[in-house]
Amino acid sequence: MSKLGNLGARLHRGEISYDFIGHRKLWYGISILITITAIVGLAVRGLNMGIDFQGGAVFTTEKTSVTVSQAEEFAKDASGHDAVVQKLGNGTLRIQIAGMDIKQSNQIKDDLATDFKTDPETITAELVGPSWGDQIANKAWQGLAIFMVLVVIYLAIAFEWRMAIAALVALIHDITITVGIYALVGFEVTPGTVIGLLTILGYSLYDTVVVFDSLKEQTKDLTKQTRFTYSEIANRSINGTLVRSINTTVVALLPVAGLLFIGGGFLGAGTLNDISLSLFVGLAAGAYSSIFIATPLVADLKERDPQIKALRKRVLAKRAQGPAEEAFARTSAGAGHPEGPQDDDDAEAAVVGPRHQPAARGRGRGRPSGKRR
Repeated sequence: MSKLGNLGARLHRGEISYDFIGHRKLWYGISILITITAIVGLAVRGLNMGIDFQGGAVFTTEKTSVTVSQAEEFAKDASGHDAVVQKLGNGTLRIQIAGMDIKQSNQIKDDLATDFKTDPETITAELVGPSWGDQIANKAWQGLAIFMVLVVIYLAIAFEWRMAIAALVALIHDITITVGIYALVGFEVTPGTVIGLLTILGYSLYDTVVVFDSLKEQTKDLTKQTRFTYSEIANRSINGTLVRSINTTVVALLPVAGLLFIGGGFLGAGTLNDISLSLFVGLAAGAYSSIFIATPLVADLKERDPQIKALRKRVLAKRAQGPAEEAFARTSAGAGHPEGPQDDDDAEAAVVGPRHQPAARGRGRGRPSGKRR
C-alpha cells in the first residue's frame, strides 16, 4: 500500500488524526481575512466585465507582428476608449472595445487597418448589444438563486437544517473568494466565467456532502453513549474522509491547471482563462471550505443544542473520574473511536476494563510461572 493510502487507512480507523474542530477559530479567522481581501478588491478594482456584458465591438486581426501594447494604443486612438487586447495562439489579435455602435465600429476598423498597415477586409468586426449581456447576467443570477434554494431544501431534508446552513455559508464563501480573485487579477468576466462559477458549486457541495454523510452515520444514537462529544465525532468524520477529499481535489485541479497555466499562459489562448481561473480557484476554495468551514460550523451549531450540551457535560464528567478517563480523553480528542459511538456499557468496559485486569505475577521474582530450575 502507498504511503498516502496507508495514511488514509490510519485516519479512517482513527489511529491518527488532526484536531480540525479544536482549531476552528484559526480557520474562521483565515477565511474571514481572505474574504475581506476579496471584498476590498472587488470594491476598489471592480470586475473587468467582458464585451458580452457591456456591449461593444470585437475586432480580430490576421497574423501580425504588432504587439499587444501597440494594439492597445492604436485602439484607444481610434475609439477614444480603453481596449482589451489579447494575443491568440496563431499570432492574431483580439481587440475588444466597449460601447461601440455600427457606425463607430466601421470607422474604427478602417483606422485600425491603417495603423496595422493592412487591408480593412483582413480585420473582422463583431458587434454585441448590451441587452444580450443583461440577459446573460439575469439568467446567471436566477440560476444561482434557484441552485442555492434547492441545495438548502435538499440538505435540510437529507440531513438537518444546521448542515444546510453550514453548506450554504461554505458556498457563499467559495463564490466570494472566486469573484474577489477575478477582481484582484483583472481577468475578464465572460459567459465562460459564469459557467465556471456555477460548476464549482457542485464540486464544493460534493466534498461537503461526503463529510456530512459520514458525520450523520457516526452520530446515530449519539446521546446514548458517554465516550465522545459531538465535536469529536465531527472531527473524526473530517479525518476519515480527508485523503479522499485531497485525492478528488488534486485529480480535478490537474486538468484545470493545464488549461490555466499551459493553455492560457504558455500557449497564449487567453479565452481559456475565462473559465479555467474560476474553476481553479473555486475547486481549491471548495475543498478548503468543506474541511475547514462547513463541518466545524455544523459542530458549533450542534453544540448549542441542549441535548448535545448535556452529552458534553456527561462525557467530561466521566473522563474526570480517574486517570484512565483522562488518558482516554487525551488520545480520543482528535479522532474518536474507529467504530463510532458506542453505548454506555461498551464505553464503560472499554475504559474501565483494563484497569481491573489483574497484574500477572510469577511465582518467582521476575520469572514466569512455568518451569522451575
